This record gives sequence, C-alpha cells and structure tokens, in this order.
Amino acid sequence: MAKKIHYKSAEEIELIRESALLLSKTLGEIAKVIAPGVTTKKLNDLAEQFIRDNGGVPAFLNYHGFPYSLCISPNDQVVHGFPGDKELRDGDLISVDCGVILNKYISDSAYTFGVGEVSEENKNLMRVTQECLALGIEKAVAGLRVGDIGYAVQHHAEKHGYGVVKELVGHGVGLELHEKPEVPNYGKRGSGTKLEEGMVIAIEPMINAGKAGVKFWNDGWTVSTVDGKSSAHYEHTVAVRKGKPDVLSTFSYIEEVLERKN
Repeated sequence: MAKKIHYKSAEEIELIRESALLLSKTLGEIAKVIAPGVTTKKLNDLAEQFIRDNGGVPAFLNYHGFPYSLCISPNDQVVHGFPGDKELRDGDLISVDCGVILNKYISDSAYTFGVGEVSEENKNLMRVTQECLALGIEKAVAGLRVGDIGYAVQHHAEKHGYGVVKELVGHGVGLELHEKPEVPNYGKRGSGTKLEEGMVIAIEPMINAGKAGVKFWNDGWTVSTVDGKSSAHYEHTVAVRKGKPDVLSTFSYIEEVLERKN
C-alpha cells in the first residue's frame, strides 16, 4: 500500500520549527569546533550531547540500524558517512547531516563545511550547491510541483558543469524522518507531485564536482562519488505555503560562527 502524504496543521508546523531550531543550533555548535586535527567522532558525540541536553533525541541514531547521531561525509563521500577516529585535515570538505526529534516532531538539515584553507574548486562547489538549495526552496510554494524544485536545482548545477546525484532524493519530513513525497534534485518543470499547504519537505541538493554517478559502500550506508571528486550537500526543512516558502531550519547559527572564525 502506497504511503500517503502527511499534511501538517499550523500547530504542527510550529512544533517542527522548534525541532528545526534545535537542529540549527546543533550545527552551529559543530561549526565552533571544526578544525584540522578534530575527529569526526568528536563532532558526533558533541551533537548528541547538545541535542539531549536541550530535550531532544538524535533522529538518525538507530534509524534502520544507523549507529551514529550524525552523518559525516568528507570530500568524495556524498552522504551517510560514519563518524570515526579519522582526523579532519586542512583543505577537507565535510558534509554534516543531522536530524532531531523534539516533542515527537522531526527536522532534518545538512551543511558542508570547509576545513582550514579550502581550494577554489571546492569553494565554488560549496557556493553553487548552496545556490541550488536556495533556488529549489524558491519553488516550494503551493500550486507548483516537485519537478519545479528538481529542475531549479539541476539546471543551476549543470550550468556550472557539476553532476547532480540521482540515486538519493529529498523527502517529506515531520512526523517521520522520511515521508512522501520524494523531492528529487532533478526533473521537469510542471511535473511530479503538486505542492500544497501543509506539506513539510526536506530539500537537499547533493552535487558532485565531477560525474553524477555514485557508488554504495559495503557498510550499507556510505555513498561516494564514482570518480573520487568532491561532493557537497546542503539541506533545509521547509513548509510549503502560498506565495512564498517557509524555511523552518536556518544556517544563521553556522554563519555567525564562521564569520567570527574569519
């Protein structure tokens, strides 16, 4: 039996917003400590502690057996990387994906950080991927379709010569971590599920510096680029509204930290 879309009430959207606020603050805490020499396990443990200290639960931990609170994916890893004892190195790109359950409501967000001095190529990839996210979010309004979001992301990424990951997609979120509808980062304008008020979706461009293709690791989770080139990943939880989207998560906490670091 096909899953139905969970439409959220105004009250539920505010509860998802509270969950997303805690998640956004968690990523801000991660931003404070990202530096060469720090292990990805340390980032994972910090995030879990911060979420729990603020009354939440890590949404990823034990989800279908995933053993960590964060997905941490460096360089050519696209998503779902395992935290571990490996230390961050100067020049690394590191995608940090986090989910939070607060008062039973779930949010999902991701950000790709540069560690130390990052190459111009990687800076451009990060910038364009964030632009893809912004362009996709612009289309998250009632009356448009999922294909409009995917087209906006794909067109911008491919215009810059980047590969758009097809095997992994955004999704509905709020009552469960992954709900209907799927929100691909590619598509045709005017196609796919119609966007309606009450939908809450995670929009998450995964953009590769080289080829679009990916490979799946034997650990059952980690996904990396086929050509070993870098990948970037940004994600927001967004409520569909009439006229303009309502972005429930925010990168403002991360940006404040990065501005202070610079």
